[in-house]
Amino acid sequence: MYVIVWQFVAKPGREAEFEAAYGPRGRWTEFFRAGEGFLATELWRGDGGWITVDRWRSGEDYQRFRCERLAEYEALDREMEHLTAKETNLGAFTAV
Repeated sequence: MYVIVWQFVAKPGREAEFEAAYGPRGRWTEFFRAGEGFLATELWRGDGGWITVDRWRSGEDYQRFRCERLAEYEALDREMEHLTAKETNLGAFTAV
């Protein structure tokens, strides 16, 4: 299993909209579902922000999807910018 972990701070007043867009039934999950090997997205809320955990069968599945759909990925990322004050990629991890 391969996971990508992001940390976010939502813009004030946009928290509910952020959770709807980035949660397991949100726009990002809908987009990723088209990818072979996509398993799930989890959204975790904690002190001061949220993390997302995107689960893929393998890093190769994720990289192939990202390469093939890069323009759409970047367009969706731009579309969601109004919801976030800060976005940090915490890394990608492979199960051992």
